[in-house]
Amino acid sequence: MSAANPVTLPLAGYKARHIRLAVDGKVATITLDRPDKKNPLTFDSYAEIVDLFRAAAKDKSIKAFVITGAGGNFCSGGDVIEIIKPLVDMQTAELLDFTRMTGDVVKAMRAAPQPIIAAIDGVCAGAGAILAMASDIRIGTPSAKVAFLFNRVGLAGCDMGACAILPRIIGQGRAAELLYTGRVLGGEEAERWGFFNRLAAADKVLGEARHLAEELAAGPTFANAMTKRMLEMEWAMSVETAIEAEAVAQALCMGTEDFARAFRAFAAKQKPVFEGN
Repeated sequence: MSAANPVTLPLAGYKARHIRLAVDGKVATITLDRPDKKNPLTFDSYAEIVDLFRAAAKDKSIKAFVITGAGGNFCSGGDVIEIIKPLVDMQTAELLDFTRMTGDVVKAMRAAPQPIIAAIDGVCAGAGAILAMASDIRIGTPSAKVAFLFNRVGLAGCDMGACAILPRIIGQGRAAELLYTGRVLGGEEAERWGFFNRLAAADKVLGEARHLAEELAAGPTFANAMTKRMLEMEWAMSVETAIEAEAVAQALCMGTEDFARAFRAFAAKQKPVFEGN
């Protein structure tokens, strides 16, 4: 399963077919755009998102991503008619192809060097909750409703990396509660639990996400990518191994021109202007 039209570089010139993509300067915004159904995912939109984030790893002009949904909701998960219904009639090999493809979305998001900020309002359920989870930073609204619904349709909570990633965000016990029950996590509770970094009003959440993305995009690109990579890798390391890995990573960052720019700006009592090299 792959996107109908291969993603081309630069992303600024790519015409998305199954989601909405907008590039403004160094920030790319992905909008799930089926508001009449609360922005559910289809086979094609899954595949296009995978291809977009894989291409992003090679697009040096994009420094940060925002992902959001249209019409007051983030994403209701997989489309019941276009995805769930066909799955019931598939054999095991086909089902495994599908579950691996959906997992590729999270792999591609985590492998992309750019920080990803999710702007979340309204329904954020099932695979939509996974997209939020796989983002680096989440800004929600008080009216947001996050739910990992898999057990409600007879499936395990271990979907698309949820059992690995969600406990890292909110803790093992809280993740277990959500994955066993499928209950709705309201916006204010989501912030208290640490799933949302912060809350914003519904009419401001996307603007706040874009502002933060622009702030990160103006930062040291290589160093930000290194931070994301080390946050991902160090969960599987001992503290001693992590300290050594960070020593190597930081030494590489110290060899960049952006590090030298920062020193020169500091010495001149100016704000550094990073150029990503």
